[in-house]
Amino acid sequence: MKRGFFITFEGIDGCGKTTQMDLLADYLRDVKDVPVIETREPGARGLGEKIRELLLHYEGEVSPQSEMFLFLADRAQNIETIVNPAVQARKYVLCDRHTDSTVAYQGYGRGLDIEEINMLNSIATRHRIPDLTIVIDIDVQTSLSRLGKDTDRIESEGVDFLNSVRNGYLTMAKMEPDRIKVVNGMRSIEEIQKDIIKLVNDLD
Repeated sequence: MKRGFFITFEGIDGCGKTTQMDLLADYLRDVKDVPVIETREPGARGLGEKIRELLLHYEGEVSPQSEMFLFLADRAQNIETIVNPAVQARKYVLCDRHTDSTVAYQGYGRGLDIEEINMLNSIATRHRIPDLTIVIDIDVQTSLSRLGKDTDRIESEGVDFLNSVRNGYLTMAKMEPDRIKVVNGMRSIEEIQKDIIKLVNDLD
């Protein structure tokens, strides 16, 4: 490999992004024979795991601003300790959620200022931008049916919140069509995987 790649997976809860990220990792290792690192936000190894527990399962009140800064702290740790070293080592880095999640959930979903979020994201990532962002798009009713009753603090926000988040993703994709690619998630796992593999192979 001449260089490393940073690929992020996005979408509303229950869209199947984690499954597709794992399938892509298997494809890259087994078929393309390239080194792959998988990570996630929140919850990258070490400090991120502690932050994830607070974000998703804290039972007290969490203000939108506090929520945003916890995500940003996790992101800074992920970029500094996992993403940047791996990309510099010419590896593929696959990340389950990244900066666009904060814009979609805390910006479009919770109503925080999107320009401020973009500025803070830039600081947290040291201005690193993913080479490719894959948004797996499903409708909100499908999301809720897949989540069931066992939901975390953010997943339980309801229909209106998820609609705002989904619309946020679609809006961002229209604004950055070269980086953000929307994949129809209302199909079989195999069909979705085929589209994603093509998008990733086009990076080479």
